[in-house]
Amino acid sequence: MHAPEKLLVGVIGARGYVGAELLAILRRHPRLDLAYALSREWAGQPVPGYEPSLRYEALTPEEAAARGADVVVLALPNGQSGPWLEALAARPPRLIIDLSADHRFASDWIYGLPELDRRSLVGAGRIANPGCYATAMQLALHPFRALLAAAPQCFGVSGYSGAGTTPSPRNDPKLLENNLMPYQLTGHLHEREVTHRLAHSVEFFPHVAAFFRGISITANLRLSHPLTIEEAQSRLEHAYRNEPLIELHGNSIPWIRHVLGRPVAALGGLALADGGRRLVLVCVLDNLLKGAASQAIQNLNAAVGWPETLGLSESVQ
Repeated sequence: MHAPEKLLVGVIGARGYVGAELLAILRRHPRLDLAYALSREWAGQPVPGYEPSLRYEALTPEEAAARGADVVVLALPNGQSGPWLEALAARPPRLIIDLSADHRFASDWIYGLPELDRRSLVGAGRIANPGCYATAMQLALHPFRALLAAAPQCFGVSGYSGAGTTPSPRNDPKLLENNLMPYQLTGHLHEREVTHRLAHSVEFFPHVAAFFRGISITANLRLSHPLTIEEAQSRLEHAYRNEPLIELHGNSIPWIRHVLGRPVAALGGLALADGGRRLVLVCVLDNLLKGAASQAIQNLNAAVGWPETLGLSESVQ
């Protein structure tokens, strides 16, 4: 596959937190140029960091499709991709990346978690970006999937940016002050997503805290046979030692602050209970980056034949 020199990218839903991160990455990426950034609320305002003439626009789906961007990123809330995809079908771009959950279970879309199945991304035309919690859970659980004796339990804590910009109790700093807010403790979308992708039941308990960005997953695994801590460490290293966007901390517990503003996931905190059949580990990542925007660019790079880390080597804060 011939890798292109340059591509034009259109961002639909550029007003949100993830949209802003995408625009920042595109500004630095050496082979991507911004074709348009759509936001009805901010239409006419300059796009930060770009030439003053480049402004947010309020295009209809048909008008956006007519602009002919090579890549279109849908940074929309769940359930809103339909009209845009219908319009884009008339003039299909080289690649569409959907950051919502609309196509994570669809067989005609490629699920974009490169560390677990990058071969499927090569030449892809439609990529469904994973959820942020789902990314962290899968990275933590995948090396031990064959050893699971029961549904792993994942305790998650997210900054309130994960609740988006639409006002709700989960992104209200006053309600979150001195508080930890549990929500949707069964049947969460990301619980179903990880169960589907790993073909193994997962139990997930999400919470929101008073910080803005970043997530932490503590995963509790019941194993079918005992492991030593060295064997557990070896499994993680075998899975991820050559992954440039995965950091391994061994038995040291990674903190959210280690990954803020960075396109990486950090795994560590490995601990075994007596008997070696209960393993605990931690995964942290920035929900707006490796959980969304930078992972979308990582997927784009892989799909068109560029190095996956192109444009992601520095902090994107």
